[in-house]
Amino acid sequence: MAADVAGYSRLIGADEGGTLQALRAIRAELIDPMIAAHNGRLVKTTGDGLLVEFSSVVDALRCATEVQAGMTERNTTVPDDRRVEFRIGINVGDVVVEDGDIFGDGVNVAARLEGLAEPGGICVSARVQEDAAGKLDLAFEDMGEHTLKNIARPVRVYTLRPEAVTDLRTTMVPHVAPRLSIVVLPFTNLSNDPEQQYFADGITEDLTTDLSRIANSFVISRNTAFTYRNKSVDTKEIGRELGVRYVLEGSVRRSGNQVRVNAQLIDAETDAHLWAERFDGNTSDLFALQDEVTRRIAIALNLELLTAEAARPAEHPDALDYLLRARAIRAKPPSRENFAEVIDLCERAIALYRQSVATQSFLATNLTARVLDNMTDTAAADLVRAEKLAGQALAASPRNPFAHYAKAQVLRAQGQYDDAIPEYETVLELNRNSVTAYVHIGQCKLLTGSIGKVIPLVEQAIRLSPGDPEIGLFYYRFGQVHLLQSRTEEAIAWLHRARNQAPAYSTFHSYLAAAYVLNGEMERAAAELAEARRLSADDRYSTIARLRAAQYWGVPKIRALFEATYFAGLRKAGVPEE
Repeated sequence: MAADVAGYSRLIGADEGGTLQALRAIRAELIDPMIAAHNGRLVKTTGDGLLVEFSSVVDALRCATEVQAGMTERNTTVPDDRRVEFRIGINVGDVVVEDGDIFGDGVNVAARLEGLAEPGGICVSARVQEDAAGKLDLAFEDMGEHTLKNIARPVRVYTLRPEAVTDLRTTMVPHVAPRLSIVVLPFTNLSNDPEQQYFADGITEDLTTDLSRIANSFVISRNTAFTYRNKSVDTKEIGRELGVRYVLEGSVRRSGNQVRVNAQLIDAETDAHLWAERFDGNTSDLFALQDEVTRRIAIALNLELLTAEAARPAEHPDALDYLLRARAIRAKPPSRENFAEVIDLCERAIALYRQSVATQSFLATNLTARVLDNMTDTAAADLVRAEKLAGQALAASPRNPFAHYAKAQVLRAQGQYDDAIPEYETVLELNRNSVTAYVHIGQCKLLTGSIGKVIPLVEQAIRLSPGDPEIGLFYYRFGQVHLLQSRTEEAIAWLHRARNQAPAYSTFHSYLAAAYVLNGEMERAAAELAEARRLSADDRYSTIARLRAAQYWGVPKIRALFEATYFAGLRKAGVPEE
């Protein structure tokens, strides 16, 4: 879908500042929400225009008609000479993806069709009109064949004139709030000191920024959200006014050197409270407290929003439905069955929308994760597919944190730990709330020789996400480091917690077996080793040689620690050398 502003130069010449302000408001309040609601991807903006990619003709047409009908509504009170009106062109065709941009005749035709449209109207190719037939009740007019600039063959053009879309906002296309759409209302200052308002406002602003990092999310800007300050709140009305599914509200109360922050997530459609949490802290470092509170809320909400969205029934699931359901299942404890279901849902999403960077990245991540977790019988094929998907995602979106995370996971699974570290660091630069990136950098640091840096990294992950679904992995890293440094009792305590959190991980059982042996508890060691062998996807625990060959054990000084503790424990537990 290509769109631009009719008469843009005239509008700029008459009132540059007012026109640019109006366009920013239109983008934030109408166009961006509609793109998100209909599964579009904003490829780029070009001054007065924009280019959007969709996974289906129906999505593109619904978005276009929503935008045009919405603009008609907005312009009813605007003088004729100041009205902003869009022309829109829609085409179906193959595209070439490069650095997040798209090229090819498919794109060029859409741009030429936009030039043929009337202000407030839409022009489409014959293929679009055919694909929409029987699915959307639209009054297309046949404009005949047109020879378009730099297009080799004539294109048959159909149009929706402005008057044909005027009433569509309330008739054909009822407004639907985008998935994962949310507004963070200004947090209320309950302290007696009005000067503490800045702290409450900081929480609100930082949360708005952090929630915007959630994949596929749509977050209302802080400027719009702050217009609701000191107003009585009707959640359903706010949801309708802003076109969001969720509302986050909260309060800040300070007493002496203690601060309490309360937050609650509300479903704007039903007014139901979905989640609530309280955070207490000391004001000795207000900025650090503000930072930690906002990040913990954002991380918790990521999981809550996914759960809520995945639970919404979908009569005809689209690519995003499948992806959201996959992400919700991935939040459960890992198992072979859960990985298989996640990957199946991702494959369905890919089949519907092959260019989705989010789905490519998530599928690559999970193919790699089940290899790393020893929960697949097709490890080599999984890694080949994951590497290809991660490469496609990065080529299409070089600054996407999820694509970099997928690449980092592939490199880690391939034993390229030095190369994986900068990829994980890039993830954290782009999305500071990627908790698992902290943990995996910890493993990479360990295997490249920096064992002293592991525990602080994992502590940061636990501090940010104490209820994380991957918390068992965090505990395991603690236990592993303690075991390698011969702090056996501490290792057992952490590995026991890891095993209880995620009993399907064979690795957790094997490390616990080694720790129990080194602590003289032979019966417990035997039981854990048997369980590790039962859960393993291969025979790595049958001999020390096979286990040693199954993965990389670090630089020489780290390998020596594994030999003196982990391998020594397994030998005593009865694992033969060859």
